[in-house]
Amino acid sequence: MTRLPPSLLTLFCASLAVLSGAAQDWRVATFEADITIPVGHACMGGGIADAKEIVDPLFARGFVLRDAGNPKSKPIVVAALDWCQCNNDSYDRWRDVLATAASTTRSRVMLATVHQHDAPICDLTAQKLLDAHGMKGANCDPLFHERAVQRTALALTESLDAARRVTHIGSGQAKVEKIASNRRVVTPDGTISWHRGSASGNLHDAPEGEIDPWIKTLSLWDGATPVVAWSSYAVHPMSHYGRGAVSADFPGLARARRQREQPDVFQLYFTGCSGDTTAGKYNDGNPKNRTTLADRLHQGMVAAWQSTKRQPIGSVDFRSASLHLPARDEGNFKMEKMNSILTDEKEAKWNRIRAALGLSWRQRVAAGHPIDVPCLDFASGQIQFMIMPAETFVGYQLIAQKLRPKSFVMVSGFGDGAPGYIPTDQCWTDGYADNYCWVSRNTQTVMTRAMARALNAHAASE
Repeated sequence: MTRLPPSLLTLFCASLAVLSGAAQDWRVATFEADITIPVGHACMGGGIADAKEIVDPLFARGFVLRDAGNPKSKPIVVAALDWCQCNNDSYDRWRDVLATAASTTRSRVMLATVHQHDAPICDLTAQKLLDAHGMKGANCDPLFHERAVQRTALALTESLDAARRVTHIGSGQAKVEKIASNRRVVTPDGTISWHRGSASGNLHDAPEGEIDPWIKTLSLWDGATPVVAWSSYAVHPMSHYGRGAVSADFPGLARARRQREQPDVFQLYFTGCSGDTTAGKYNDGNPKNRTTLADRLHQGMVAAWQSTKRQPIGSVDFRSASLHLPARDEGNFKMEKMNSILTDEKEAKWNRIRAALGLSWRQRVAAGHPIDVPCLDFASGQIQFMIMPAETFVGYQLIAQKLRPKSFVMVSGFGDGAPGYIPTDQCWTDGYADNYCWVSRNTQTVMTRAMARALNAHAASE
């Protein structure tokens, strides 16, 4: 056998390492910023009482993942905001500024809101429309919005020097007991009602309905040492709200408890696709229930962590599918009607704000500006994390899991909040109707195709 000289042997091994992916050097930097709205700021975009007191702070929490071994690779930012929604240009502003701070591109910023209601909905275009009709600050304060964005970007930038090596990806899940229930309830007379809200109580003793009972947790590890963990569960994150008491609600309490228990493991929480799932069956709005729901969610987080299995990160892929959702154009959703409502000073404040939100969405649709559906893919598709827009219904989360049945698929909702509720076709058939929805009926085919592209479902079926 011919032996290679030591210098050539070293070069050969280095080349083999590059070809096998062993040269990848994954680093993660974690960041946090306080993005609590000031007293007097609109909550839920102006649909409920303005902020009167700060019960607990609102945070932006996230991480930057990059391959330090490949200077040409673009980092990926993953972040969750304790806000109700970021819509249209608000969502893009957040991603643009965070992308600049991380030296990456807008599409590689995976951003979602947790969707607590005693927190802001921000749509900068809608606020401009409201400004023109004497409703300054009715939806949001653009100056505060920019301060929050810049504060978070600064925290991200400062975190980069403390990036830690990560070598493994972990995944675990557990069932959550007695939190989620579907809005859809069959009444004793056999009719279908969609009136089970976040604090409606046990209507007609109806079953939970369609939910995803699993909380899922992904984690990044340096060998056997955990560094970051992010969890997602599909339920509206409200116990009680609407009186001006700003709070991260029960998910914020559960997340903070996990952070105290594991101070060296940075914790994030995402709300899954839950436009139609709430805590209503198990919550009647009693303030004491916030702690109860936080305890149950925390128990699920702990169980998911205990079930976690680690494996080498392997390949890390990122995909983003473009989603074009058609605008709802009926009744009060026609352009001329929304303009009429916006300009009518006799209309209720929330009706005018909602019209501005609808007009902002219509401008986006007319401009052909799609929604991004991003997906972070580990270990050649074995583990995937995808973010869906707005108040996507839980049925879509279940569809996503079926698109990649052999993979561990975690889905978050509440990316770009502009479309409002996004029901499945069956929900439209069952009589769903709500004014906080700006997409046309029966968009399930369009949604499913975008999810399949983001998850690379076609490749998995080959």
